[in-house]
Amino acid sequence: MPEMSRRVFGGLLGGGAVTAVAGTSASAASAPAERPFRARPGAPGRRGRPNVLFILGDDLGWADLSSYGAPHIRTPHLDRLAAQGVRFTQAYAGSATCSPTRFSLYTGRYPGRTEGGLAEPLGDRSQGLDPDHPTLASLLKGAGYATALIGKWHCGWLPDHSPTRSGWDEFFGNFGGALEYFSKLGQLGDYDLYEGDATYQDLRYYTTVLTERAVEYVGRDHDRPWLLNLNYTTPHWPWLTEDDAGKGAEIAAEIRSGNVLGALLHRDGGSVEKYQEMVENLDASVGEVLAALRRTGQEENTIVVFASDNGGERFSYQWPLSGGKSELLEGGIRVPTLLRWPARVDGRQVSHEPVYSPDWTATLLELGGARPDPAYPLDGHSLAGYLLRGEEVPERDLFWRVRGNRALRRGDWKYYRDADGRDHLYDLGADAREQADLAAERPRLLAELRAAWEKVDGGLLPYPAA
Repeated sequence: MPEMSRRVFGGLLGGGAVTAVAGTSASAASAPAERPFRARPGAPGRRGRPNVLFILGDDLGWADLSSYGAPHIRTPHLDRLAAQGVRFTQAYAGSATCSPTRFSLYTGRYPGRTEGGLAEPLGDRSQGLDPDHPTLASLLKGAGYATALIGKWHCGWLPDHSPTRSGWDEFFGNFGGALEYFSKLGQLGDYDLYEGDATYQDLRYYTTVLTERAVEYVGRDHDRPWLLNLNYTTPHWPWLTEDDAGKGAEIAAEIRSGNVLGALLHRDGGSVEKYQEMVENLDASVGEVLAALRRTGQEENTIVVFASDNGGERFSYQWPLSGGKSELLEGGIRVPTLLRWPARVDGRQVSHEPVYSPDWTATLLELGGARPDPAYPLDGHSLAGYLLRGEEVPERDLFWRVRGNRALRRGDWKYYRDADGRDHLYDLGADAREQADLAAERPRLLAELRAAWEKVDGGLLPYPAA
């Protein structure tokens, strides 16, 4: 093996090497190998400012794509997206659950800087994203972009909170964190499919409905660059595919009877096979949207980012990571992340640099020619220099805070406090599974990282009393 850094080696073990071991399709196995990421300095931006298509899966685990090592899930469209751009092996969500990550992506800031971001996740109408807070959409809109959000919002409910109050020109989707895929009954027990601020009636499978609307948006005759946040609920529970309308009707009946959360959690349903169907349906849906970009001649100068809002749930495949959604072990926050921009970034590349949700906000603002609001400084760092000019990713700590867990990553080192209040120290370059606790061996480093975490925490809003 040629000499390489432990970070790169760990990334390879967690990504492409696992894919090969797991056994992807013969065509994937025979395809040209990925190479470590290198920018294409001086590539001309002849086509003006790029469009931005940011696609979020929901509770999609780090290794749930075949390009990340899933041994049983086939995701040819997302694998092709990866082959046409950059696959990130150490990309993270801004938090371990749905709405805080969305706060971090939309604002470019830690969730704990806003009251709505303290909910993990939002569960009622009392809080949401302050309409006066600048967002990725409002800042790009101010720079001349058309903006739309299709799918899951989960940053507050009407009448006080809505994408159209936070910078998106158009909204089509659901306000809450989960819904039954056919009836559209959501986590507050009521109908949750809207166009703008008005309900929109469509009882077909939700992923299909969102895909059709996204294809329509992409296919319009746009007279300016656009931002589209396409937020699927797939593969979030309840575990339903297009063939499960009958089971969906049973869940909807439970919701109407008052057992809202119990019905949506669907703890008496689902399977590895059902989950596989959901992820593969998501992949096919993304493929339809990408095909619309190709048909309309927009593929070359559209930045496409695909990621998940947090780690996987019950049926997710996340090897070799530990933990899952709601906790700050790697399985709860490390997520599959792909970027494609043919006009400026070469394909078949892999990056092992640690990046996370707020970084994408800063990056897309810079690439779109928009500036952050100085009154709301970003916590993310732009990756534009890394992606386009060959600069190093800025050295910084990655910080996470949830009730019961804390984490901070600096280089390969990760400080983690578990739900029992015990502090741990892991070298992710050598131990991505977080099993070799080095806290006792490196007490000074542990103390240094703990102090760094506490310094950031001291500038955030405190959690309200439980």
